[in-house]
Amino acid sequence: MKRILMIILIIILLTAGCTAPTPVTTLQSSPVESSEKAEYIKISAQKAKEIIDTGADILIVDVRTEEEFKQGHIPNAILIPDTQIRDLAADMLVDLDQTILIYCRSGNRSRTASKILIDMGYTNVMDFGGILDWPYEIVK
Repeated sequence: MKRILMIILIIILLTAGCTAPTPVTTLQSSPVESSEKAEYIKISAQKAKEIIDTGADILIVDVRTEEEFKQGHIPNAILIPDTQIRDLAADMLVDLDQTILIYCRSGNRSRTASKILIDMGYTNVMDFGGILDWPYEIVK
């Protein structure tokens, strides 16, 4: 009887070793592909002012017309009219990862310009609407 049990036990052990091993799947973290676009971000004038006041390396972009810009603009803003944003961005906004705050008069052009810059590969673009909602200092 012991002999039969030993034979059965040996057969079980041998057949257990004959099964194919289960493949091990490892998850590897992959870096974010550069083809992923940033998302459109809308912030308030108050949040934009907080960012400006940090003293961080940011660009403030006014996408209104030159005439509107001359009537009054946010301090340190640069003018890139929304109609020329595709043509001028590469020369004037050289760092794709720099924080860029965009505004216009009421918020429509800044939204469009922000989305254009995001499509062009800029990663840190924030639209804070229009100068009409800006309760802070304006340069004339």
